[in-house]
Amino acid sequence: MADEREQIGQKEKVPVEYTWNKLAALDGDDLELQYRHTLENLGKQSGMLGTIFRKAQNKIQDPAKLERLIKMIDKEQWATLPADVKGEIYEGLLERNAQDVKGGAGQYFTPRPLIEAIVEVMQPKAMDVVSDPASGTGGFLLAAHDYMAKQATSKKEQRHLKEHAIRGNDIVDSVVRLCAMNLYLHGIGGDECPIISADALAKEVGDDLVDMVLANPPFGKKNSITIVNEKTGKAEKEKLTIEREDFWATTSNKQLNFVQHIANMLKINGKAAVVVPDNVLFEGGAGETVRKTLLQRFDVHTLLRLPTGIFYAQGVKANVIFFDAKPASKIAWTKELWVYDYRTNIHKTLKQNRLSKTDFAEFIDCFKADDRSQRQQLEEVSRWKAFNYDELIARDKANLDVFWLKDESLEDTENLPAPEILAQEIVEQLQAALDEFRTVEDILAVNDD
Repeated sequence: MADEREQIGQKEKVPVEYTWNKLAALDGDDLELQYRHTLENLGKQSGMLGTIFRKAQNKIQDPAKLERLIKMIDKEQWATLPADVKGEIYEGLLERNAQDVKGGAGQYFTPRPLIEAIVEVMQPKAMDVVSDPASGTGGFLLAAHDYMAKQATSKKEQRHLKEHAIRGNDIVDSVVRLCAMNLYLHGIGGDECPIISADALAKEVGDDLVDMVLANPPFGKKNSITIVNEKTGKAEKEKLTIEREDFWATTSNKQLNFVQHIANMLKINGKAAVVVPDNVLFEGGAGETVRKTLLQRFDVHTLLRLPTGIFYAQGVKANVIFFDAKPASKIAWTKELWVYDYRTNIHKTLKQNRLSKTDFAEFIDCFKADDRSQRQQLEEVSRWKAFNYDELIARDKANLDVFWLKDESLEDTENLPAPEILAQEIVEQLQAALDEFRTVEDILAVNDD
């Protein structure tokens, strides 16, 4: 693609000695040697290509197979292939990878119907800067880009959209490469890569604020405990509790830390939509402090309760919390929290009963993204209900895990879901319990050290 783009006048930072043409002209051992050196050197470049090729290795040891693959690729015109076609192919590969439970890639993949529904109600504008501090493979950023692209009519807007509108980071280097490749195939990014490999929670936000944050931060704690010191090469225990002056509470709960971090990322009137597990809504201690501060300083206007069985990481019970940043005020900014319960009596699976965009049609209609003052309680929409600030703050520990619908499966055995769905839910709950035990085990191990 870089070679084809150069031919039509676009500048790509590919050193002359490592261009595609140099590679395609060789065969045998010379080809294998050139390919290995090409990967190594492109990985040292700056910008998008450098990110994509970072730490890349040749895993095709047979020169004949490598030559055949290069000839197959050479026959296609990649630059002229529409970005949505290339993107769909790559997204399909990412989803197949996420389905591999053993690989663990599912934790970086948010269901696309959920992402599309969130972006539709968030309505990012053409000149907005949209960020995801836990970008994974880039699902939120790409959906936001596609939404903004429909509005970008002037050259100024189109340039902003390509080079400045999207930014993100992820702590896992290999996932950053996947995300960068995803963006590149969709034609996003200029000389510099909009995705960086870094721990979003490691430092304070500063003055570089954004208009919108869309994120599904990683669940759990254990995968961030052991780190490798780059200087010594030794594995070390990471400090679990993150202390930052811009945080309202000090805690080892990664999700609560991400909520605080995301809130601090926003400009005044900036908007956020964050996927959070249930514990963020009811956990005491730091959780109570975070919720009360969020309700006071921000307009926490919507909560979407998600069904189980929609994430590749099993056992996840999650929600989407929507809030807007506001200027300092002595009076709480949250007036009403509207809750849409799309969990009670809803049974989803990854195969038999998959999540689709149409599942969120009623929620999108109720959200009233164009004018939230038009929201109303409708008798025929039982899943949609408002709770005012005084009600919320009076609940024990400012618990936001509110529900009111009767769970039919608890009342009537005739309404039980199919056996395979029940079995899947049992597996998910057991998996979630095991993950919790492992987290406790890791924390105890760190404390012992």
